[in-house]
Amino acid sequence: MDSQRNLPDWPRAFGSNVAEGQIRVSNSDFQVIENLGFDLTGSGEHVYLLVRKNGANTQWVADRLAQHALVRAIDVGFSGLKDRHALTTQWFSVSTPAGKTIDWQAFQADGVEILEQQRHDRKLRRGAHRSNQFRVCLRSSTLQRDRVTERLQQIQLNGVPNYFGEQRFGHGGSNLDSALRLFAGQRMKKRAKSLALSAARSFLFNEILAERVTNGSWNQLLPGDCASLAGSASYFMVEDVDETLRLRCSEFDIHPSAALWGRGALPVAGDVALLEKRVAAHHAALAEGLAEHGLTQSRRAMRLVVGGLRWEFVDGGIWLSFELESGAFATAVLRELAIVTDAKAIDQRPRNST
Repeated sequence: MDSQRNLPDWPRAFGSNVAEGQIRVSNSDFQVIENLGFDLTGSGEHVYLLVRKNGANTQWVADRLAQHALVRAIDVGFSGLKDRHALTTQWFSVSTPAGKTIDWQAFQADGVEILEQQRHDRKLRRGAHRSNQFRVCLRSSTLQRDRVTERLQQIQLNGVPNYFGEQRFGHGGSNLDSALRLFAGQRMKKRAKSLALSAARSFLFNEILAERVTNGSWNQLLPGDCASLAGSASYFMVEDVDETLRLRCSEFDIHPSAALWGRGALPVAGDVALLEKRVAAHHAALAEGLAEHGLTQSRRAMRLVVGGLRWEFVDGGIWLSFELESGAFATAVLRELAIVTDAKAIDQRPRNST
């Protein structure tokens, strides 16, 4: 595979887009609230901080929190990278012995506000939160309400393909270029290496999912599939698709899955395995590089349920509200509706980078 700076326009489940518009005209046009999904104990070695940030990168905020608390960067935890060009609310944890007091009211960073603090007995780990609540404005003066409403109803009923968003691949696909350099032998710092590996794995997943969207089976179990349990990282092999499995799939209890590539044998069989192996062979540098760097085969649901989807037409656009499970991308929802132009660059560089 050559440089992937021009990412594919992966196929959509419901045909051509029914609208065009812009997102992130202002940061407040893209709002995200993180839902932990578990209760904090009120005691323990870690201070949990609920932080609202406007135009700030998650890692940049974590570094500022570490500096204020005089702890190592590794002592600050967060569950997910939230968009920089947005108004987002998320939790951070700071490892702080019970006898140590930190004046969090004195914390200052541009665009960052600490809303709440509590203690807990465990560090906040990546992917630990349950879901994210989104409120997004699509700015457009040409919306046809009937067509947009019909498409949103399709999304409500069927979900959408669970593509990784473009931000996973870095500005202009730069994280994929980094992956190719890494697999060619270039040494990288831990953070850059992690981004590169994640981009390579996500790209292969999207390519497999694109094949299943094209053949119409992204939301249907096939013989040989692995079924992913809703709300869980667990999955199981499906030899034959019976009525019970079809019903569970139609009720969103289980979803067909695609490979998160790594070393080891694929847990799928038959035509499903042939499809995934064919995609991996087409991008052999990525597939082989992921295996050589120690990642093991895993699975991700190919279908994304869009919870609580609501919309409101306003002058100059439409506001969309919905909830997505941890690890899912709002752009996967938006791309099924509209040709979306992002008014601001999407990247995960520190906010003071040029």
